[in-house]
Amino acid sequence: MNPAPTLESNVSLRPYNTFGLEVTARWFARFASVEELRALLALPEVQAAEKLVLGGGSNLLFTRNFEGVVLKNEIRGLEVVSQDDETAVVRAGAGESWHALVQYALGQELSGIENLSLIPGTVGAAPLQNIGAYGAELKDTFEQLEALELATGRLRTFSGAECGFGYRESVFKGPLKNQFIVTSVLLRLHRQARPNVRYGDIQTTLQDMGIEGEPTPRHISEAVSSIRRSKLPDPAQIGNAGSFFKNPEISQAKFDELKARFESLPGYPVPGGVKVPAAWLIEQCGWKGQRRGPHGVHDRQALVLVNHGGAQGQDIRDLAYEIIASVREKFGIELHPEVNIM
Repeated sequence: MNPAPTLESNVSLRPYNTFGLEVTARWFARFASVEELRALLALPEVQAAEKLVLGGGSNLLFTRNFEGVVLKNEIRGLEVVSQDDETAVVRAGAGESWHALVQYALGQELSGIENLSLIPGTVGAAPLQNIGAYGAELKDTFEQLEALELATGRLRTFSGAECGFGYRESVFKGPLKNQFIVTSVLLRLHRQARPNVRYGDIQTTLQDMGIEGEPTPRHISEAVSSIRRSKLPDPAQIGNAGSFFKNPEISQAKFDELKARFESLPGYPVPGGVKVPAAWLIEQCGWKGQRRGPHGVHDRQALVLVNHGGAQGQDIRDLAYEIIASVREKFGIELHPEVNIM
């Protein structure tokens, strides 16, 4: 029998958020199994408190101390649970590092998530916002997930359709927000490589790597990792949460109108309109590299807000709102944070 999980009080969350902000949690506990999670949820202090499930802390901006209970998901496990001639289904514990899952898939010679290499955070957080990068999204390989319902303690299985995936969205950020805790995720990956090199950056990087002919999934993973390292700062070196804003989607008519005024405006066709790079909009407003004492905008990537050391979460939040207002004024486009502001 596993020992009962420990509930700690007044715990610093600085090691558990990639912005490196010094905030505390009133209560804090780790769980490594569904049984431990159920035991925690049965505690009176946990039942009565606001709950925050923490994975890698890479998509959070704390603007205050958290007066509820932080539950750190540490459910591990990576395994192939079934396969046929074309595909294999991989189950991953929600507390696993996302990049560890990518590396596991590559080790099993499976294809489908190599374009999502080096995305920070855990497996359990991935479906909440349908993570995506370089022409791929989680929903492309998603099979199902298991999640524990907070109100009942029961496990429930969700299909892709039931997750309601959209652009950096799912039902868990909307109607079912704070009602479930993801415990495991199943992905259906390809046994034969299906290289996705639509993004020009990937093609250019593969050429620089000397890769000729059709690249392997590992080649693509290495190229994507190289691109991400060149564009995004390492949270171990400077506090950040990666891309702070979503890329906005606007109508074709709105894009044409803006294109007439701003000739260099980039855009990518999506169903129902055009996706515009938020980084370009922010840079055009003069924010790239701006610094406000201990916080600011990264000098190589305008999408990234940074904590140079000693910043307060509310100051980073206020800077984000200033950026949103300036983009709205100049372009008439509303930016939305990708990061969860607490």
